[in-house]
Amino acid sequence: MSLRGRIDPVSEGQWWFCLKHMRVEPDKGCPNKDRMGPYPSEQEAAGALQRAADRNKAWDEADEDDD
Repeated sequence: MSLRGRIDPVSEGQWWFCLKHMRVEPDKGCPNKDRMGPYPSEQEAAGALQRAADRNKAWDEADEDDD
């Protein structure tokens, strides 16, 4: 059985946010060590930094409440 031309369903349609270039990239892009993701849509990848900032703020506030 030949795998030539077969599309990998796991990587199809995945999007990443590149921290090196500060932009959204498709699955074929910079190395994963420089990116956040994967995300199921370009729009979700575009919001990666904001989601990370929101989560960090919530975790910081939870830590303050624990003190």
